[in-house]
Amino acid sequence: MGSSGLPGGRGPSSFVQSRTLFLINLAAIMESADERLLPAVYQEVGVALKASPSKLGTLTFTRALVQALFSPMAGFLAMHYDRGTVIGIGTIIWAGATLIVGLSTTYFQAMIGRAITGVGLAIVIPAIQSFVADSHEEGRGLAFGWLNLTGNVGGIGGSMAATMLAGGRYFGMDGWRVAFVGMAVISLGVGWLVYAYVVDPRPVSEGSGPGTFRESLSSSMTGVRSVLKLRSFQLIIAQGVIGSIPWQSLVFFTMWLQLIGFSHSNAAYLMGLFSTGCAFGAVFGGWLGDRAAKRFPGAGRIMCAQYSAGSGVPFTWLLLLMIPQDPQLFWLYGALLFLMATSISWCQSACNNPIFADIVPPDLRTTIYAFDRAFEGSLSALAAPLVGVLAEVMYGYKFDVLKASEPSAANARALSNGLFACMAPSFGICAATYGLLYATYHKDKDRVDAKVYKDRERRPLKMEEVSNAAFSL
Repeated sequence: MGSSGLPGGRGPSSFVQSRTLFLINLAAIMESADERLLPAVYQEVGVALKASPSKLGTLTFTRALVQALFSPMAGFLAMHYDRGTVIGIGTIIWAGATLIVGLSTTYFQAMIGRAITGVGLAIVIPAIQSFVADSHEEGRGLAFGWLNLTGNVGGIGGSMAATMLAGGRYFGMDGWRVAFVGMAVISLGVGWLVYAYVVDPRPVSEGSGPGTFRESLSSSMTGVRSVLKLRSFQLIIAQGVIGSIPWQSLVFFTMWLQLIGFSHSNAAYLMGLFSTGCAFGAVFGGWLGDRAAKRFPGAGRIMCAQYSAGSGVPFTWLLLLMIPQDPQLFWLYGALLFLMATSISWCQSACNNPIFADIVPPDLRTTIYAFDRAFEGSLSALAAPLVGVLAEVMYGYKFDVLKASEPSAANARALSNGLFACMAPSFGICAATYGLLYATYHKDKDRVDAKVYKDRERRPLKMEEVSNAAFSL
């Protein structure tokens, strides 16, 4: 298990820092790959477990809800324990859960596996985000962009491999099961490497808090209450609850493409183009957000986020309702998916994560990233089953287990209508909600800069003092 620094107060060597950042990004790659594994094989899982679109959406809902509910625990763990250990253990947890899903023979077993996966992801994601924030004082937007890019590399690899494997049988197992078992084995290895070799740049004593559990829990709750009072945090959570709905809905895209008539391999390539667009969009959005913040302090990042969210409305209209649903139009779908992904993927790297890092002291960063995921994920998780319900109840999707793996123009149209009904309004409301940040962000940032960072230069503060100084309203 990696230590939190070197003796005598010195930080880790450049080699150790490079190794640590490499392993943290490797964990981010595996997290994204695991998260996109199930949506990539929805059609095959539906046939194997006799699950309709609404039931498949409920599997994603279960994972997302559990992840949201357990996210605050990540804040407590990362504030009081070595973050490399936290990330490593979380990775091992989700690896075991992925194996459970791959070996499931009933829908209920798969649901249990996805719920446990949510626990592991809840622990890992906020800890990784705070790790990046602490490692990059300048250019945080670009740093988060690169983190999103590496994550999307995992998403591309995981979803493409799973979709291509899904149509066959290997070692006597269905291809989708092989994909889950393989992901579990690789994730176990990555989890052990992170646990053993990642060195937290923050000394444990800085985040370890008081000696007893009760005092530590009280200290954490003080930070939590402070986080909840931030106006900018409240607004980003409000837009995030709505803005996460389209991203939760995207879990049906691979299945939708297969219903149109695209082969497993072509559907995988198209989703690979989408993920590639997300990767480049996140980096470009982070870079643009940094430049905009220097040019228009207090407004530049928000402007980038408004454009990115707002662009989702015309793109979803074109993709889901306007162009013909014809598998011969591979390159048209590919171009539109890539352009859409490049445009809608700026918000986290350009705005949300850098703003959180700006308005919260380092001691509380993991907490605020954790509660962001808790509030946003708990409500937006309803999007996946909602898409399935709308497609089945309002737009005429017909589930037949004997024909579930075959293309169906009627079902493709019903699913696209359900997707549009969830995605387009959410993008528009999200963009409008970002506008309220113009009145709060600069005030929150100035308060923290004036009352926390200057004070911390004069003397070290305890957690409670930092919280009260920064967030007294």
